[in-house]
Amino acid sequence: MSLDPDSPSTTNRDWIFPSQSFNLPRTPARRFSSSYPRTTSFQNSLSHPPSNSTPPAVPRTLRRRISHLHRIVERESSVDAVTDGKSNDFAVQSEDSPSSGNETTSVYKKFTSFFRRFTVSRQAACIIAILVMCFACLVHKNFSLHNQVNDLQDELSKLNIRLRRCNISDSIDIIDPISEHNVSGASLKNTALILSFMMLSLPLAFIKYMGYVSYIRRPSDSNTEELSLNKQLAYRVDVFLSFHPYAKPLTLLVATLLLICLGGLALFGVTDDSIADCLWLSWTYVADSGNHTNSEGIGPRLVSVSVSFGGMLIFAMMLGLVSDAISEKFDSLRKGRSEVVEQNHTLILGWSDKLGSLLNQLAIANESLGGGTVVVMAERDKEEMELDIAKMEFDFRGTSVICRSGSPLILADLKKVSVSKARAIVVLAEDGNADQSDARALRTVLSLTGVKEGLRGHLVVELGDLDNEVLVKLVGGDLVETVVAHDVIGRLMIQCARQPGLAQIWEDILGFENCEFYIKKWPQLHGMQFEEVLISFPDAIPCGIKVASSGGKIILNPDDSYVLQEGDEVLVIAEDDDSYAPAALPMVQRGNLPKNLIIPKTTERILFCGWRRDMEDMILVIL
Repeated sequence: MSLDPDSPSTTNRDWIFPSQSFNLPRTPARRFSSSYPRTTSFQNSLSHPPSNSTPPAVPRTLRRRISHLHRIVERESSVDAVTDGKSNDFAVQSEDSPSSGNETTSVYKKFTSFFRRFTVSRQAACIIAILVMCFACLVHKNFSLHNQVNDLQDELSKLNIRLRRCNISDSIDIIDPISEHNVSGASLKNTALILSFMMLSLPLAFIKYMGYVSYIRRPSDSNTEELSLNKQLAYRVDVFLSFHPYAKPLTLLVATLLLICLGGLALFGVTDDSIADCLWLSWTYVADSGNHTNSEGIGPRLVSVSVSFGGMLIFAMMLGLVSDAISEKFDSLRKGRSEVVEQNHTLILGWSDKLGSLLNQLAIANESLGGGTVVVMAERDKEEMELDIAKMEFDFRGTSVICRSGSPLILADLKKVSVSKARAIVVLAEDGNADQSDARALRTVLSLTGVKEGLRGHLVVELGDLDNEVLVKLVGGDLVETVVAHDVIGRLMIQCARQPGLAQIWEDILGFENCEFYIKKWPQLHGMQFEEVLISFPDAIPCGIKVASSGGKIILNPDDSYVLQEGDEVLVIAEDDDSYAPAALPMVQRGNLPKNLIIPKTTERILFCGWRRDMEDMILVIL
């Protein structure tokens, strides 16, 4: 509220100080009559009093209002001091509010401040009490432990006094046994030390003076030359190591035990430990050469270093033996010396340039069975055989080829490839001289017939000369089937030369890519004539009969009236061995047969380019 007398709101009212612009509580306004003029000189004098003039006289009513305001300010400042300065702003009461509200508020604030101070002081008192109790417990425990220590020291002193009395009484009786025991122990340790050195130096002396011993034993008048003792000993050692497969590990074991025993005796002589502890310590020196660093004294250190050096040599020998054994095992696997564990596999003995085509046809034949196993054994290195087979550019169709290095003339090598469990055995002829190749094939047949377990499959032998076929069949009997490849190829060449297009037929029939020959026994056809057998196979063409009564002789195109007997087998041309089967006899309508057309023979002119050793046989085929 302004003090300006020109203000319209204060024209009929007395002056109020301070104005409403101050946030102070107001009391009900009182109206006073004044005889003083309403001028602004008083206001100006309050704000800017003159320096050389006396202050103007204040009216009584204004002085009373100022004192009332001073009391209000002092009361609020006391409340502010009680509440610790929480708020510096005071709300100014309105003119209509009573003065008793301020007193109630100040009392409430004082009570709140006192309660808070009481709560804080109570918590601090509890904490101090707990700390005092803990400290008192620690002090009490310390004093109790100190008392126990004093009691134990008193008891220990009493026991020491009693022990001294007992020692004084027994010292006379103990002196003599201790001295005798020390003398006997020292002599035993010296004996052990001397014995260990003698056992260590005896072999060295024997090896060094062995030649002199043999020279002394030889008579002076003897003119015969005798071997020295060291050569005989070296020969015995060589024989022992050669005939006994475990000689090297046994020798290493004996050397290790001898070193442990000698080291234990030497340690027993230079230390105060027992013989068992010394032996165990010697073993630790042998097993780990770094354990000798804990030795103390000149004698124990010398012995420990010597034993550790011997242990390093023994472990070096052991590592050499282990590495040699592992190398030999890997070499045997690499060279194909391991045993083949297979059944119903095809075994090929020998190596020739026909092996590639043979493996190709076997792979095609085994395709319907999901693949098979073919084992090849020849007198070649396994790695070379595998490399040559890998160079063959054809698909094996699931057939696995296993190579082994060995000779078919040795029964041990034949057993290594499971010859007794093979389904079929093929003996290939070697390249070169036919007679030498047939002689080797004959020896192979003799080795196969000498297998103790017997042969499960049939044997096919390739020969180079037709004249040797009789001898091989005589040795092998019914088990052997011979194929003179040189003669067969010559005959096929003559047939193909006389009949153009026949080469394609032979290629299709003799291979496994298209239709081929199969022989199988059909019990349901027994008792039927061959003319009925011809129409019993809708998916195959019967060509002949393998007669069981004639020793397995094959008859091509037998008479129509031939009756199949028990054990006979039918030869057919079919796509695969499981692609045909006999069926019910179909109805056949007979017709007129064509007339026999006899073509007159003409003169044939055939030119041979080159020369073969069986040229005479080829000419006889033409005639």
